Amino acid sequence: MSIRNLKTKITPYLKNLGGWTTNRKIVVIESDDWGSIRMPSREVYEKCLKSGYRVDRSAYEKYDSLASEQDLELLFELLLQFKDKNGNHPIITANSLVANPNFVKIKASDFNEYHYELITDTFKRYPKHNHCFELWKEGMKQNLFFSQSHGREHLNVSLFMNSLQQKDRDVLFGFEHEIPGGISRDGIGGNQFVKSLDYSSEKDKLKKLKIILEGLKLFEELFGYRSETFIPPNYLWSPDYDEAVKQAGVYFFQGNRRMKELQLNGGGGRMHTRMLGEKNKYGQRYLVRNAIFEPSLFKMKVSDPVELCLHQMNAAFRMRKPAIICSHRINYVGYLHSGNRDRTLKMLNEVLVKMLKKWPEIEFMNSVQLGKLISGKDY
Repeated sequence: MSIRNLKTKITPYLKNLGGWTTNRKIVVIESDDWGSIRMPSREVYEKCLKSGYRVDRSAYEKYDSLASEQDLELLFELLLQFKDKNGNHPIITANSLVANPNFVKIKASDFNEYHYELITDTFKRYPKHNHCFELWKEGMKQNLFFSQSHGREHLNVSLFMNSLQQKDRDVLFGFEHEIPGGISRDGIGGNQFVKSLDYSSEKDKLKKLKIILEGLKLFEELFGYRSETFIPPNYLWSPDYDEAVKQAGVYFFQGNRRMKELQLNGGGGRMHTRMLGEKNKYGQRYLVRNAIFEPSLFKMKVSDPVELCLHQMNAAFRMRKPAIICSHRINYVGYLHSGNRDRTLKMLNEVLVKMLKKWPEIEFMNSVQLGKLISGKDY
């Protein structure tokens, strides 16, 4: 057996060391980025290529965009075909952004002021998205789609505005085509402006916290309930924010086993290792992702996303852990390339068929339900 194959087999078990355990076969699907623009349209994608921007080299620039009405309808239609032992359908914990840049107002200010628009307004500007927010709510009623906060917008506002004011050519090109951020010409690394919580100073760090809190407030106004979990964009998070978001209603953090805290003054980053159910000093608990289903992320070089997901689920269950599957929105979007969505839905169907056959005692939950179970509260 090669070292790479050995690592593939062993790593899922290492991710599940320590923390809360259960004999129940619980499955949670956490999906980030709902509501964020990313690549606005196929037309803009083609313009990028013609202008020398290799957007075809980054999965997010090639496939990711606002999920259309058809994207949502097809996803929900598939989920409705499956039930667990309790009669519950698979449910997507849809980690959502509540805003996008308001390009018209930013330009009107001559790039001196940042303005955002709510996702409900963004949807109205797109040709196949007018009823998307209503579909989100319908998905919630059917317990197929459960929104939680992923921030205000998936954009580093200070970096974005500074680059516009400095007349960065690549960022101005993106702005002209309503791309939030900028793309390097070689396409390597994709849009680095999506790292919304990357800060450059203590002042900027506080600005980022203000944005998080405003995002949580807007989330409650839009959805009618507080987001009890938060997933830091790009897995960047400062524990200095914990107390403030606790006061705003956040009791659980979604994320990876290792989360990065940025250090100022050239300190780089500090990695924090988390265990499932671990508590911080404010009583907030961590939910740790231990499986992936990401067919669209081609740079992962995963030959069989279905079997990898099932292998990682098997490791979780053998270690007496729930299977917390990371599966970003990009996988379910066909607005730019319908084949991307169709391929994923076919694989998702296969994953669900195989998991329910292998583990008929599976229970589908959302992230808040799992968090409350771990903390001993009713759900």
